[in-house]
Amino acid sequence: QVQLVESGGGLVQPGGSLRLSCVASGFTLDYYKIGWFRQAPGRAREGVACISSTTDNTYYADSVKARFTVSRDGDKKTVYLQMNGLKPEDTAVYYCAADYLGPKIYYCDNDACCPTGRDYWGQGTQVTVSS
Repeated sequence: QVQLVESGGGLVQPGGSLRLSCVASGFTLDYYKIGWFRQAPGRAREGVACISSTTDNTYYADSVKARFTVSRDGDKKTVYLQMNGLKPEDTAVYYCAADYLGPKIYYCDNDACCPTGRDYWGQGTQVTVSS
């Protein structure tokens, strides 16, 4: 089955860390731009961190800069979101999404690095930051 599967969420105390994984099943991610999004109850979904295809340009929301890091694994099937210094306001369901760009050099900056999710969305993983 062709899909994205997130994992790594859980309950963590403020100041703690988690690493989320987004694994592609049935395809590889090397020509996709990938984004991590989150949605908290009663709030709109927001793009958190994104990574482009081929060039690995990145984008981070202001609220997570210097705390979160998005990266690709060498297996071309996994994208990670390393989250450090977690705050209660980071509590949300986290989703990954992917847009296919094809085998071309793709430079981007700001949220142009983020996918629209037209191709794939994962099912989400809950992150709860609480003492």
